[in-house]
Amino acid sequence: MLIICSRMALDLLPWELAETAHALRRAYGSLGSTQGVTRAQWKALAWVAREPGLRQVTLADKLDVEPITLCRIVDRLEEIGLVERQRDPGDRRAWRLHLTERAEPVLAELKLKATEVAGEVFAGFDPEEIARLRADLARIRENVEALDGAGKGSE
Repeated sequence: MLIICSRMALDLLPWELAETAHALRRAYGSLGSTQGVTRAQWKALAWVAREPGLRQVTLADKLDVEPITLCRIVDRLEEIGLVERQRDPGDRRAWRLHLTERAEPVLAELKLKATEVAGEVFAGFDPEEIARLRADLARIRENVEALDGAGKGSE
């Protein structure tokens, strides 16, 4: 009986994680509208801020979108002056993405709002619980990446 209950709890866990991620996306989703960016554009900006010079194709992979979809996102960010494309010196067909000076205050405001939402989302959690949750989530990601790697090797 314990094995069946544990199995059922384990079977529901991925669904619960996905539902939690969906709820978080909704909670954070509209924050960018006051800065004139969509959630997808905000995510792209955050990645470029984290990894300046990120290749456009790599960003598409990180955002789990098709390269043509990312191209439209980057086109819009470039139009409003938040990112610039620079040719990759090692591959003339590739673009590297960089934030403009205009992006800095936009990202600062988005980060402030995101911190406020995080405070509400994680209300009642103490720092040790947060640290444990982060460690557990990192371990889950590592396990998923190991599965992805195993599947790619067999193709």
